[in-house]
Amino acid sequence: MTFDQQVTLAVLAVVVAMLIWDRVRSDVVALAGAAVLLVSGAVRPSEVQGAFGSPAIITLASLFVLVYAIELSGLLDRLISGATRVCRRVGATGLWILIAMCGALSAFLNNTPIVVLAAPVIKETADTLSLSARRFLIPLSYICILGGTCTLIGTSTNLLVNDMARVAGQPQFGLFDITPVGLTIAAAGSIYLFFASGRLASSPATNEPIGVDQALETPSRFADGQPVEGKVFAVHRPLRPWRALISVAIFVGAIVAAAMGWTPIAAAAFAGAVLLILLRVITAEEAYSGLRPDVLLLIVGMVVIGIAMEESGLAATLTRALVGSVEPMGPLIALIALYGVTLFLTELLSNATIAVLVTPIAVALAESLAVSPRPFLVAVMMAGSAAFATPFGYQTNVLVYKMGGYSYMDFVRIGLPLNLITWVVGVAAIAVFFPF
Repeated sequence: MTFDQQVTLAVLAVVVAMLIWDRVRSDVVALAGAAVLLVSGAVRPSEVQGAFGSPAIITLASLFVLVYAIELSGLLDRLISGATRVCRRVGATGLWILIAMCGALSAFLNNTPIVVLAAPVIKETADTLSLSARRFLIPLSYICILGGTCTLIGTSTNLLVNDMARVAGQPQFGLFDITPVGLTIAAAGSIYLFFASGRLASSPATNEPIGVDQALETPSRFADGQPVEGKVFAVHRPLRPWRALISVAIFVGAIVAAAMGWTPIAAAAFAGAVLLILLRVITAEEAYSGLRPDVLLLIVGMVVIGIAMEESGLAATLTRALVGSVEPMGPLIALIALYGVTLFLTELLSNATIAVLVTPIAVALAESLAVSPRPFLVAVMMAGSAAFATPFGYQTNVLVYKMGGYSYMDFVRIGLPLNLITWVVGVAAIAVFFPF
């Protein structure tokens, strides 16, 4: 191995170990790793600069502002309130409709505010209807996570995998290219959760259920943001019709412009965010408050590590070791193995780490097998967001974990089969919609 490969491998190992140890903020760990790579010469200053200006960072930062404007307008509160009235009329069916609506919104909006707003409503409505709230809270979190897999902007994982693929010389994904696969997985997962959720209602509460404010105090190990971030969304906001109308119109306009191919999603989202400030829908200070720099800096640091893996040849070296065991079995077995490895790692590491660690290997693996890398990239996107077997993979999981008084094993019993279902369905859907 070359010196750059040795340094990159050492930094990668330390960063992964620190993230698992979970005693230092993830963004600080990632930036420290990037700093070591820069000082050692494994990456050039221009490459670090490029990481700060990558399309994934621009897109995420702009989307954070767009979504935050919608949240400040009170529109989400009003939608949840309207859904509550429907729930009280039609009973348990209404609760499932509300959960499905939250999942659909998660394809375009950050799922944290959605769950923060919806979870107390579901709990209160279930109590009013003499139903067990425990049956609905874990499905709420899981379906919102599944909803995020349905579009390129549904989760930061998808955007980061797309950006890392660009660094590796692969064509970009469109906004809805992954939607057929994401919808198939989400549908299969939702059907399973509908029937399996009865086990949650019948199992006794291990912990005392608590309110949303207390639940937000509990940190999540690898959530996209710091624990206090959710408190912003727990505040009830009155509806401001004009702000809501303009915010939604600009957000939809950015999505349509990107979907139609008129402009890249990064450019459309950035223009929309600036337009919100120019129209005084939100102030510059409010826009800065919605940026979530901890998430952005975590991704920047991990992108730098990913660039080092690609440029030093470490990704190719690791892939050659992997290919020796899967090449005789063909690309389908390789896809199944990659999906499974990513799925396992997602339970241990942050989504950003998974995207950066596995994406270069996915591209190199596909190229060594002389097949299209796109099926492998979609597998990383889908498996990289599937953290179902523990309550600590997402902040939404932690929130419902505390609110519902669940035990750790409740997540294992419901989430582990869901991991297996999404694995099987995901590989099948990828093989259909993204043939080798």
